[in-house]
Amino acid sequence: MKKVVIHDPTLRDGQHAVRHQLGTAALRRYAQAADAAGIPVVEVGHGNGLGASSLQVGQAAVGDDEMLSTVREALRRSRMGVFMLPGWGTSADLRRAIAHGADVIRIGVHATETSLAERHLGVLRDAGAEAHCVLMMSHMASPEELAEHAARAVGYGAQAVGIMDSAGHFLPPDVTARITAIVTAVGTTPVIFHGHNNLGMAVANSVAAADAGALIIDGCARGFGAGAGNTQLEVLVPVLERSGFATGIDLYALLDAADLAERELMPTPPVTASMSIVSGLAGVFSGFKHRVVELSAPAGVDPRDVFFELGRRQAIAGQEDLIVDVVAELSARPAIG
Repeated sequence: MKKVVIHDPTLRDGQHAVRHQLGTAALRRYAQAADAAGIPVVEVGHGNGLGASSLQVGQAAVGDDEMLSTVREALRRSRMGVFMLPGWGTSADLRRAIAHGADVIRIGVHATETSLAERHLGVLRDAGAEAHCVLMMSHMASPEELAEHAARAVGYGAQAVGIMDSAGHFLPPDVTARITAIVTAVGTTPVIFHGHNNLGMAVANSVAAADAGALIIDGCARGFGAGAGNTQLEVLVPVLERSGFATGIDLYALLDAADLAERELMPTPPVTASMSIVSGLAGVFSGFKHRVVELSAPAGVDPRDVFFELGRRQAIAGQEDLIVDVVAELSARPAIG
């Protein structure tokens, strides 16, 4: 069987769904359950990564240092992963994460802005840490553009590189084309795929990525994440196994971890609700959902219109302030009819 490495960002990407309010007890218990299942990499942090806790994108209930130390202590077999977006996190945050025992560090950048990762990948290379680079909002770039930027990231020192379908916009042929192009461009460097479920395609897209040569596939327990959530981990693993890929994960323990996550991490599991479908169609990051709904209602604006306008403007994560502008402009437009 072909091998794939499962990367579990439940305790990081899932934070978006609960406004980054996971406490240390929940972090510890899920990390222990994931470790018992043999999940290779367990990622932890604020939803937007190291250094991102703020009024703009949400203040976390627990600081970076405490989150990392809590999960590090809970893991026996699994490796600990962290994520950072340049502009939110700094080289100092990377060094602190390494000091806390982070094994895998991902730098996330917009799909066509790989140069923003160069300095941070250099810091990780010099520190001897395993450095990954993920290209976000990847539906905004062609397969050829993604391949070019993935190859640049490898040149900067990334030891794995790939794409995030940040808006849940892709269908399997979209994924196949992009992963194939990246695999061709980066040779033996492992390729990553991270899916979101806005159009209900996350598992199918992840299998398409593996079939096209991706060696690292992401998934979250119960799909825990913003909007419709991420690829549902406890579905992904058996589907990959049935498709001929070895994950090395204990199915029963994985199902136990997912049950624990539903009980202790989330008010309700993510669903493919109307607003999530619209954000996927519009190609807008799911993490905008709460803010779009909050601002639209008092302004008398249809939040679906806000999503499609944000998509037209190619809004990306970190541009939450743009929601205010769009709502104000739409509310000022004269009614039709």
